[in-house]
Amino acid sequence: MIRLPLVRRGALKLLAAGATALALPARAAWPDKPIKIVVTFPPGGASDIVARVMAEQLSQKLGQAVLVDNRPGAGGSVGGLLVTQAPTDGYTLMLSNSTPISIGPFALEKQPYDPVEGFTHIALIGNAPCVVMANPKTGLKTFADLEAMARKSGRLDFGSGGPASIGHIYGELMKASLGLNMVHVPYRGGAPMTTDLIAGVVPVGIDVLTAFVPYFKSGQLVPLAVTSANRSLLVPDVPSVVEAGHRNLVLDNFFGLSGPPRMPADIVARLNAACNEILAQPAVKQKMAELGITPSPVSQPAFAAFVKDQVAQLAPTVKAAGVRL
Repeated sequence: MIRLPLVRRGALKLLAAGATALALPARAAWPDKPIKIVVTFPPGGASDIVARVMAEQLSQKLGQAVLVDNRPGAGGSVGGLLVTQAPTDGYTLMLSNSTPISIGPFALEKQPYDPVEGFTHIALIGNAPCVVMANPKTGLKTFADLEAMARKSGRLDFGSGGPASIGHIYGELMKASLGLNMVHVPYRGGAPMTTDLIAGVVPVGIDVLTAFVPYFKSGQLVPLAVTSANRSLLVPDVPSVVEAGHRNLVLDNFFGLSGPPRMPADIVARLNAACNEILAQPAVKQKMAELGITPSPVSQPAFAAFVKDQVAQLAPTVKAAGVRL
């Protein structure tokens, strides 16, 4: 038997151990602990509901608990900042949408994060249009009627769910694009705006479509146009802004899944595939339809490009309008 010197034998053992370590994966199999989805709004709203639907389904797909963490404030920027600064290991995600991505950061005195490069935009869940609507006593029936009235009177007041809400910014987009004198009447949420709109205190309102369908059916409010490229299945008789001749006014409030910047590519790919599989399930499609959301499964690069385009569309409008949170 050949006997090696003790020091040499020790060195060979260290080399062997090093080779074994190199053969092991760089990190533990993901996920091996609960995942958190940050929602930038309080519980109960559309974002919160979408996040909980996705969390339940992702828990089953990934074999690990997925929890929802509500972090509202500053136009979604409180939760957004938390996520941009989180570890990139895939355990902190965000239910992203137009407010914390395309509006909120630009409505603060100092922009807290880059909404494009400051996140990994993982998967597009779906789109939900806004609706431009009126009190029936105004006599408005169509989007063209609204334009004509605004030009004739020289001023059009419109309500929204609050400063820097998607409805507020859409009104500013209309104002800039159509050259109308539109004056924003801010409210502390969609509910008080709806009350005043039905009472005729404010003639026109703009907000996410979902909550207003019952008022259209009862005749308390009149929908003039949805802000998507196509009609919504929730209100199939209501024309889109494209049909009204304004393709440049298409704007969807999106819902997506995002995470901190520079997340590992394999985790991003797995989450994107899982989300797309979930969105293909009939039960999930039905739930989204009830919320007025059209599921939109796309590749991760396509979602990142979508976010970049929407930020380019809305950021100048927010800044030009002088919206401040």
